[in-house]
Amino acid sequence: MKLISSPSPNFDERSLPISLLILHYTGMESGAKALERMCNPAAKVSAHYMVEDDGRIYQLVDEDKRAWHAGVSEWQGQSDINSASIGVEIVNGGHDFPNETGNLPAYPDVQINAVIALCKDIFSRHGSLEVLGHSDIAPARKIDPGEHFPWAGLAAAGLGFWPNVQTDDRRILFEFGSRDRGVAIVQRGLAHIGYGARVTGVLDEDTQLIVTAFQRHYRPDQIDGIVDIQTMDILQAVMQNLHPES
Repeated sequence: MKLISSPSPNFDERSLPISLLILHYTGMESGAKALERMCNPAAKVSAHYMVEDDGRIYQLVDEDKRAWHAGVSEWQGQSDINSASIGVEIVNGGHDFPNETGNLPAYPDVQINAVIALCKDIFSRHGSLEVLGHSDIAPARKIDPGEHFPWAGLAAAGLGFWPNVQTDDRRILFEFGSRDRGVAIVQRGLAHIGYGARVTGVLDEDTQLIVTAFQRHYRPDQIDGIVDIQTMDILQAVMQNLHPES
């Protein structure tokens, strides 16, 4: 796999072992502008890699260094995600730069194939890392790589997990403001997976944002922050996959 070197000055030293692989979209007009920003010391942002829409892969920061891509974030109780992760920016305008029809711009196959090859190459050095989106670790701030990102395709390539849930029952169980023991069960489940959920028994704003992020990753056709039966089934499937002893 050919890498194009484009060194960024925006990094420092790690303080944690690498356990996560975080995928982002650039959310800018072009890859060139995103690359320029991540190599600008004034921007104070970077990633280890950037994958262009034509499949070219740029390396900005060495993997043994701490790139600045995650920001304020949390996973499994850890808040220094930059130290624990490798960050990959994927060139895509996302929600800020839709395509000419007003829809989210597609991720071309050549680009996703390059992302898969890159991830597998990273795994060859660090073992199987947990593959997450920026929205998973920062649900109150971020929505990338977006509901149009092909998580199911990555799972089919052996990167991450895609729940094979047959039910399409979307009867509402809990929505914003609900107070119920069942809400606490949902919060415990989300926290068990790794999300920064707090067990309050109330479907408050923070919980709604996390449910929304969970749906954006695992049920992209309906993202509403409402806990329905299908969302509960998907949550259970993800929990059982990540923690089969649970």
